[in-house]
Amino acid sequence: MSASHKAVNRRSLQHLLLRRFAMSVATYGIVMTLFWLVVSFDLLPAPLNVALTSSVLVVVSQLVFFVLLRSDYNLRFRDPSMTEAQVLVGCSWLTYLLAMLDTGRGTLLMFYVLILLFGVFQLPPRVFARCAAFAFCSFLGLNLWEAYQQPLPNTALALLQVAALLFVLCWLCLFGSYIQALNQRMRKRRFALQAHQDTLRGMMRQLENLAATDELTGLFNRRHFLALASNELALLEPGQVHGLALIDLDHFKLVNDTYGHATGDRVLQTFAVVARACLRDGDILARYGGEEFVLLLPHTSVDKFSACCERLREAFVAAEPVGVQVKSVSLSAGMTLLQRGDDLDAALQRADQALYRAKREGRNRCTAWEVSDA
Repeated sequence: MSASHKAVNRRSLQHLLLRRFAMSVATYGIVMTLFWLVVSFDLLPAPLNVALTSSVLVVVSQLVFFVLLRSDYNLRFRDPSMTEAQVLVGCSWLTYLLAMLDTGRGTLLMFYVLILLFGVFQLPPRVFARCAAFAFCSFLGLNLWEAYQQPLPNTALALLQVAALLFVLCWLCLFGSYIQALNQRMRKRRFALQAHQDTLRGMMRQLENLAATDELTGLFNRRHFLALASNELALLEPGQVHGLALIDLDHFKLVNDTYGHATGDRVLQTFAVVARACLRDGDILARYGGEEFVLLLPHTSVDKFSACCERLREAFVAAEPVGVQVKSVSLSAGMTLLQRGDDLDAALQRADQALYRAKREGRNRCTAWEVSDA
């Protein structure tokens, strides 16, 4: 993966984590609003300065998480979301606030569940169960500590609250395990679907290649060449020219009759190899049919085009087909230029006329189209 993709993924992750953190802050806001309603109703036995100090410390703890997220320091952690840490801090603060309440404790008890819900989709089942156990032990420890100091004013209510929290947290752990298992199955299905899509894309590319290339030489076939050449002709700017050549391997029928079709196939393959070595990456070469090939040189000139065809001819004459014995090989080429507004079929006809003249004049040569060829 490139550095730019990693940077984009990191920004996306941080944006998502900041949105989750905003939801967490909203939850803290609800709890603090209810807490100060308790204070305003004189239901808090602790002094007012304790309530103010507690509120300030809650805000400071959230600012710490915010700074870690904004500075990208959280990315150094194994869990960049810091979900477990935020859940544990939230449960700790809630337990502390409940410790300051005598009445109304059951009203805020439900926020244990709300805090833990932030970890349902993020935390593994064991980690989530650990957070739930911490929440339950915190509340249970609070009640046991109060019972140790003095008899509880309403023991039955305290037991009911502890039991209710236990049952709810157990159900939440089971629900979290189900969600994680469901996510795992969905992830496996997504990976399997991605693998199938990659396989299908690979098969489609293979089919496209088969439809566009000649099986024997590996060059483009006639149909694909005509499509590519038409597109290049449509993009041709005024003042620019393309070179178009029809190439025919000399005495190829005699090669087949004398040495057999397997040798003829090897000669065709040899031409394809030689031609690839002589041409640029943007040049278009295709098997036009039988022993005929067609060549398009985009954005060239008369001299460069002629030099390229001549270089190709000389390289093929000097080539020796591997694994077969052939007395000699050569080619003839008919060349013409394509200009803006030209008709491709007419240009191919001109190249064919020039090729016919090259053969008539003795073969093994490259001939440019002239008006007299028409």
